[in-house]
Amino acid sequence: MESTLAPIRTRPLALEDCAVVELRDYTLHPGRRDELIALFEREFIETQEAEGLRVIAQFRDLDRPDHFVWLRGFADMVSRRRALDGFYSSATWAAHRDAANATMLGSDDVRLLRPGKPSWALATPPAPRPHRDADDDNPATLFVLTLCALQVAPYTALRRWFEREALPLLRDAGAMPIAVFETEPALNDYPRLPVRTDEQVFAWLARLPNAAAWARAEQHLAASRPWRDQVLPRLHSPATRPPITLRLRPTTRSWLR
Repeated sequence: MESTLAPIRTRPLALEDCAVVELRDYTLHPGRRDELIALFEREFIETQEAEGLRVIAQFRDLDRPDHFVWLRGFADMVSRRRALDGFYSSATWAAHRDAANATMLGSDDVRLLRPGKPSWALATPPAPRPHRDADDDNPATLFVLTLCALQVAPYTALRRWFEREALPLLRDAGAMPIAVFETEPALNDYPRLPVRTDEQVFAWLARLPNAAAWARAEQHLAASRPWRDQVLPRLHSPATRPPITLRLRPTTRSWLR
């Protein structure tokens, strides 16, 4: 019987081609984040990408010292299944999984996302990822991820409204998103790794030069009546939780930095 799996990619996956993105938020044992990051950046980047996926970014959460947040992308759901099966069946994962898992209290806070529309996808950075032997260099750059829970899946009118009403305010505040995501509706067909299905989300990721720049952007938005009176109410109804904002600092080998 002919295989339904997509052919193995012969070139690295560009971020623009990541139609499916996993947002993975791990809760770690106290004090063990740097241990996991060192292991991850030594063993789990190139070996995952050899299976056809893209490790997009790794972050330290500035407000939650025992959280490790990272993103990886796939061309589609079929290639995701193949790549995950390849990596989690590999000798590399077998050799290091116990050490990785020993740092974690929980690894199931995972969201399956997709770009809200093609022009809202991430762009491939101009510089390559730092080499695995690179000196420790934790840039001052800050990535801010905002997650909004919705009562229903995002729809065309919401995307148009966000583009028309919210994006100009974020731009004026100095926090223009570099990508906008929404929940990927496809069924998770790799149940070995669960993903959250308890809520639909609409999310955006902004890149700022440092934490002070984000503090100024927050102040600007807080002082904006259109943001307070029009945008936030649309993204926060009584039936959902308030938007979540994560302040994320890229690690040494994060491709987004």
